[in-house]
Amino acid sequence: MRRICVFCGSSSGNDAVYAEQAAALGKLLAERGIGLVYGGASVGIMGVVADAALAAGGEVIGVIPKHLMRVEIGHADLTELHVTAGMHERKAKMAELSDGFLALPGGAGTLEELAEVWTWAQLGLHHKPIGLVDVAGYYRPLREFADHMVAEGFLRPQHRDLIFIDPDPVVLLDAFESYEPPTVAKWIG
Repeated sequence: MRRICVFCGSSSGNDAVYAEQAAALGKLLAERGIGLVYGGASVGIMGVVADAALAAGGEVIGVIPKHLMRVEIGHADLTELHVTAGMHERKAKMAELSDGFLALPGGAGTLEELAEVWTWAQLGLHHKPIGLVDVAGYYRPLREFADHMVAEGFLRPQHRDLIFIDPDPVVLLDAFESYEPPTVAKWIG
């Protein structure tokens, strides 16, 4: 893995553990020589993960749409900062630059980014691993909902399992190293 895209919040959340785990992930990526690709902001846990990777000597590439440069306060000290015309271009650029995807806790934007790369994997548009850093059980309800989609016949178990979930990013990165995408068709029925 050369670079990992990390989706996460431009807010810090209500528990300090979110920022602590974001900092630990940024440091871990740098220590493993894996570049960080992320949303380009200097605020929230987005800023924390970037600052930690930079402090540990890592490569950090931000991708931010021009309309969010002021709102999310584009990070000024990155290895590279790409400013895009809009959100669609941002997500495409982040995916293009990355060999895998991790999600830390975040809000609707994080969920939307995750859903898109999960859908792309299900459709065979990419074969990159996807993981959720399940800080303090944050993603447990999402896993339960994915199980519900399987039970109701809207999602194959193999497509639910495209997403690795673990509270320890070391476990996730190790799983990424041996990742083999499934060869099952998307359509059910």
